[in-house]
Amino acid sequence: MVVDTKKCKEGCVDCVQACHLTHNVPDIPDKTEEIKWIWHDTYEHSFTEQQHNQVPAGVEKRPFMMMCNHCTTPPCVRVCPTKATFKREDGIVFMDFHRCIGCRYCMAGCPYGSRSFNWSDPRPHIKKINRKFPTRVRGVVEKCNFCAERLAVGELPACVVACKEKCLFFGDLEDPHSDASKVLEKQYAIVRKAGLGTQPNVYYML
Repeated sequence: MVVDTKKCKEGCVDCVQACHLTHNVPDIPDKTEEIKWIWHDTYEHSFTEQQHNQVPAGVEKRPFMMMCNHCTTPPCVRVCPTKATFKREDGIVFMDFHRCIGCRYCMAGCPYGSRSFNWSDPRPHIKKINRKFPTRVRGVVEKCNFCAERLAVGELPACVVACKEKCLFFGDLEDPHSDASKVLEKQYAIVRKAGLGTQPNVYYML
C-alpha cells in the first residue's frame, strides 16, 4: 500500500468508513474500547524516527492514514501462540479469528499499534452488518487484512476504491506493473519505524 500524503485531505474519513463498513468494525462510544482497522494520526505520532527541524512546510499538519503494515518480518506472527496470526504466501499478515484466544501477545509485539482488542461484545455496536464478512466476539483481537476477501475476487481494497482524492495505491511490489510499484518508481517514500527491522509494506510519500 502506498499513501500519497500530499493528496490526503484533513477531515476526510471516506477510507475509514469504507473499511469499517466492509469489515463490520463496531463503532463503540467508549473510546477506551475503540476498535479500528484504519485511522488518522499526526506526523509527530506516526514518524518518530524521521523527526527533525527541517521538515518541509505543511508536512507536520497533514493527516496520516494508519493501518496494519503487513510487515515482511512481522513480530506479531512470531509471538502468537496459536498461529491465529500468520503470514500468507502473498505477504499479507492475516488473522484466523476463531483461533484467537485473546492473549494479546500480538498487540504487545506490534510496534505500530495496529491491533484492537474486543473488551466487550462488539456486535451490538455494528449499525449495518455486512453478511459477506464475519463479525467478531468478545476477547478477540482484530486488524486490517488488506481486504484479502476482496483481492480473492479481483477487487481492490475498499479504502482504495473509496478514496476520492486518489491518494491510495495498492499492488504486488514484486510486479513492476502494479499500481504500487509504478508510483514508488517515480517518487521516494518512507515507512514507519524502519529501524526496527520489521520491513513494513505501507509506504508514505511526503
